[in-house]
Amino acid sequence: MQINYPFQIDGRGRVAEAIEDAHIRQMIEQVLFTVPGERVNRPDFGSGIQQLIFAPNNEELAAATEFLVQSSLEQWLGEVIEVEAIAVQSEDASLQISIQYVVRRTQQRQIVEFSRNG
Repeated sequence: MQINYPFQIDGRGRVAEAIEDAHIRQMIEQVLFTVPGERVNRPDFGSGIQQLIFAPNNEELAAATEFLVQSSLEQWLGEVIEVEAIAVQSEDASLQISIQYVVRRTQQRQIVEFSRNG
């Protein structure tokens, strides 16, 4: 078991744990929505994708965002997952991201979706 994100205390008064699939999803979420510079001891961690929520919506931005997501996930979670496909949609002040990946340890294919509003 792994530590749950966001950090919590469970009903027994211990640190809440997450099963592997949930923990991997939580790690992906941390990489995507952490702004570089936000973590003092690891200032280059994150993707900076939240800054794109208010950017103009066009094909070039979608392609750049997909590249940013792919490179960030490969950099920070490349030993844990293999990213197969990324789809990014931006509408008004909303950003939707769908990621298909394979868990390297189990070879299980997963799809996760995230949505953020500005």
